[in-house]
Amino acid sequence: MKTLIKNGHVLDPLTGKDGRYDVLIEGERIKEVKEHICSEADKVIEAKGCYVMPGFIDLHVHFRDPGLEYKETLATGGRAAVRGGVTTVCAMPNTKPVTDTAAKVEAVQERAKKESLTNVFQLGSVTVGQMGEELSDIRGMAKVGCVGISEDGKSVMNASLYRKGMKLAKEAGMVVFAHCEDITMVEGGVMNADEKAERLGLKGITNSVEDVIVARDILLAKETGAKLHLCHCSTEDSVKMIRAAKAEGLSVTGEVCPHHFILTTDDITEDDGNYKMNPPIRSRRDVDALIQGLRDGAMDVISTDHAPHAGAEKNLSMKSAAFGIVGLETSAALTYTELVDKGILTPMQMAEKMSYNPAKILGMDEKGSVSEGKLADLVIFDPAKEYRIDKESFFSKGKNTPFHGRKVKGEVACTLVNGRVVYEGGRMID
Repeated sequence: MKTLIKNGHVLDPLTGKDGRYDVLIEGERIKEVKEHICSEADKVIEAKGCYVMPGFIDLHVHFRDPGLEYKETLATGGRAAVRGGVTTVCAMPNTKPVTDTAAKVEAVQERAKKESLTNVFQLGSVTVGQMGEELSDIRGMAKVGCVGISEDGKSVMNASLYRKGMKLAKEAGMVVFAHCEDITMVEGGVMNADEKAERLGLKGITNSVEDVIVARDILLAKETGAKLHLCHCSTEDSVKMIRAAKAEGLSVTGEVCPHHFILTTDDITEDDGNYKMNPPIRSRRDVDALIQGLRDGAMDVISTDHAPHAGAEKNLSMKSAAFGIVGLETSAALTYTELVDKGILTPMQMAEKMSYNPAKILGMDEKGSVSEGKLADLVIFDPAKEYRIDKESFFSKGKNTPFHGRKVKGEVACTLVNGRVVYEGGRMID
């Protein structure tokens, strides 16, 4: 099967290509990238006026499968992903049961090959059942291709146990994905601790809830040599600490989610469960620090923390609603609108944060680039398209987003996974 993408504006962080090129795909791989390619092809895609980028890699999603399929499945999550140009995801292990053994990791990954349109890498939990008492079979999970461990949804509060887990991850070449939250300090909080929380009569979550564990995890990574990736960072001090860790030469990376670099507590005008996230939406000062971190490279990655819930779990007071927001279908448009179109990031930096850097963190040399020999995981992105986000059109089962009705610029026109067109013109190509 040959596919030829014509006249697109290629953005390739690996080679530095930033201009009009044709891209020829043979089978699963990119065969050629040149200014003009004259070749017969089974399919020709006209990409004039669009960016051709490496497929986005989301290091942080919750597909809820197995056990919580009423929220999301491998199939529905995969459709949501490719609609958003996401060709690879790392699925968090807080499933039911928790993904904490080699057999469970293998089972999800084998099913995903048949059921999901996107590439799914299932992470394993740090501890058995995410109970924080006994380490999971980290070596065994690594042997079946598990790329990382995480206790996402909570932190491993036992620092000694976590250090042992980090050492095993280091030995196995795995990434440690850290959810940073000192649960002893949450004290029933549901949103950022500030005047808005007081006005709404809601308990607040201070920045130190995150910052204390960020500091601890960086120090443990320094001691063990583990490759540490800090998930969904939300505070000014998290950015400062990651910047300092990089200056020291530590293997520490950080991600920011669109809801954290766009929204502040000023956007919360009423007690609405769709604004309840963990970590919470923070202050203007925190948001500005996150944006600066993305601009100057302190923060490496834009991920979503895609966390679908049923309507009955979110359409509640923040006191009772579940934590979480969906993001796979909106992240590219929100990033382009709020960061690229406003001149904060270049289009090339968008490709770096959403694809190239995640691929490097995972050690996946065949992804994250639009160049010869690489896997043809690609997204064709139309930067001129303007529209309003409509949660009712989502392919995800989750509709929990505060961005419903928000005007954005930029839309995924086509997504290719392993050389195959899986999404084009607003519809799935199964």
